[in-house]
Amino acid sequence: MLRGLFTAASGMYASQRKTEMLTNNMANAQTPGYKADHTHVRAFPDMLLSRFEAGNRRTERVGTLHTGMYVQEIVPRFIQGDLMETGRSGDLALTDRGEGTAFFSVDQNGQISYTRNGRFTIDPSGMLTTENGWPLLDENGNTIRLNSDQFDIDDFGRITENGVPVARLGIVRADEPEALSKMGDGLFQTENNAPLPLAGNADFSVSQGFIERANVDITRSMGDMLAAYRTFEANQKIVQAYDRSLEKAVNEVGRVNG
Repeated sequence: MLRGLFTAASGMYASQRKTEMLTNNMANAQTPGYKADHTHVRAFPDMLLSRFEAGNRRTERVGTLHTGMYVQEIVPRFIQGDLMETGRSGDLALTDRGEGTAFFSVDQNGQISYTRNGRFTIDPSGMLTTENGWPLLDENGNTIRLNSDQFDIDDFGRITENGVPVARLGIVRADEPEALSKMGDGLFQTENNAPLPLAGNADFSVSQGFIERANVDITRSMGDMLAAYRTFEANQKIVQAYDRSLEKAVNEVGRVNG
């Protein structure tokens, strides 16, 4: 009986984690460059049950017992989002052309991080930064400084101001973007902070005055959330049934009549 209780409880916990993930996806549906997460749910190994008879060395196979499920990992889907025109010179959108996924490089407290959120701004010192103040890096790993917001960026990330070349964006390519770790604020980092290689011209294109919208499918997310809720409720009812059975076993079956 307790095994069944643990199995149902594991299903409730997995459904709860999936619901939290879907809630976060829908909360970021308007965040530029956001990549929706999805879960990989796995089952615990099944147990093989056999029946032993007293005085008989032979065993009879009863069958298998399912021992529950768990969320093995939560990873983002790096599917290209739609582009939305804004007209702002600081808004940049990446479009993947090659096999991998392209990212902007930013300096996050001395560590290189990567983002698809192309909503950039110029701080009081003239540095091109993210909305949260992290400096955008060029192809040489240096920060980018401009004199005004009147600058142009071509399809290959080359920045010019009043017709004078300034820098080229440090756009990199990840062949296995699922291996990146989310750091918050739309930023990603590699394992052990290993740098990603610069992307080639054929791997991406930059669109100035556009942002990449989040790739969250609201309709599908709502359907998945309802399914997760119902799975949680079904396992909850199983737990309640086991609880009533245990209560009866303790209070009635185990009662000693005087």
